[in-house]
Amino acid sequence: MPEIDPITQKYVDKIRDYIDQMPSLSTTVTKVLEVCNKPDTSPNALNRVISLDPVLTGQVLKLINSAYYSLPNQITSLTRAIIMLGLNTVKNLALSTAIMGTMNKEGLECLSIDYFWAHSICVGVTGKAIAGLCQIPVAQREEFFVAGLLHDLGKIPLSNCFPEDYHKVMDLCSMQQCSLLRAEEMVFGFDHRLAGRIIARKWQLSDAMIETLWHHHAPQDASEANRPLVQTVALANLYANLFEVGSAGDLFHEPVQVQKIIEQSGLGWNELAALYLEVGAEVEKAQIFLQVSQ
Repeated sequence: MPEIDPITQKYVDKIRDYIDQMPSLSTTVTKVLEVCNKPDTSPNALNRVISLDPVLTGQVLKLINSAYYSLPNQITSLTRAIIMLGLNTVKNLALSTAIMGTMNKEGLECLSIDYFWAHSICVGVTGKAIAGLCQIPVAQREEFFVAGLLHDLGKIPLSNCFPEDYHKVMDLCSMQQCSLLRAEEMVFGFDHRLAGRIIARKWQLSDAMIETLWHHHAPQDASEANRPLVQTVALANLYANLFEVGSAGDLFHEPVQVQKIIEQSGLGWNELAALYLEVGAEVEKAQIFLQVSQ
C-alpha cells in the first residue's frame, strides 16, 4: 500500500477528529436498528422500544398521518402505525430523521443545505423507482431510498472542516469543468467518499450503507452482495445531477463515467428518462422526511 502524502494525512486526521466529535446516534435509534435486524422481530417488539421515545413516537405518527400516505382517518395508535408502515419503513424513518437532524445542526459551509437535501431526496426517490424497474421486492425498496438519501454525507464534514479549501474545490470544478470528486482529490488527496465511510462506521450503519457511501462513484468496486444497491444509487445520483434536482455541488459530468454507470446498470437511458414524472411527484411527497426531522 503506497504511503499517504503528509499533507493528505493531515486533512484525513482532521476529518477523523471532526467526525469523532459529532454526536452518536441516540440509544433509541440504535435499539430500533438492533430490533429490526432480528429475523423474528414483531411490531409489538418495535413498539416497546419506540414508545419510550416521545420524539420518535411523534415522528412515526406524523409520517403515517401525512400527505405521503393520504389516509382517510387519523391513526393515533403507535402499534397500528408500525403495522401499516412496516418494520423496514419505521427503521429507515428512525435512521433517516436521526441523521438528517444531526447533519442539519452541523449545517453546510460551502453548499446550500436546502439544495443538498433536495438532491439527496431525489437520489433516494430515484433509487427506489429504479429498484421497482428492476423488480426488487417492495419491502426492500425503502432501503434504496435511504441509501440514496445518505450517499453524499461525507461532503458535510469535508466542507465544514475546510471551507476555504472546499471553495477552491468548487472553483476548480468551474475552471476545469470537471466532477466535484476529481476536484476534491486534486485539492485534498482524497474525496467525500472517505469521509462518508468514516461517518457510516462511527454510526455502525449496515455494510450495505457503508459500501454505498464508499463506492457510489465506482459501483464495480462494491462487494457482489451489495453491488445492486450501490449501482442503483450511482445511477440515481447521475439522474439527479443531469436533471438538476437540487445540487450537492456536481455541476459537470465526465462522459466516460456517465456511460460506464449507465452500462453497468443494464438499463437504457430511455427507461430512466421515462421515470421523470414519477420521480417529480415522489420527490414532492418525500419532502415529509425533511419535515419530520425538524
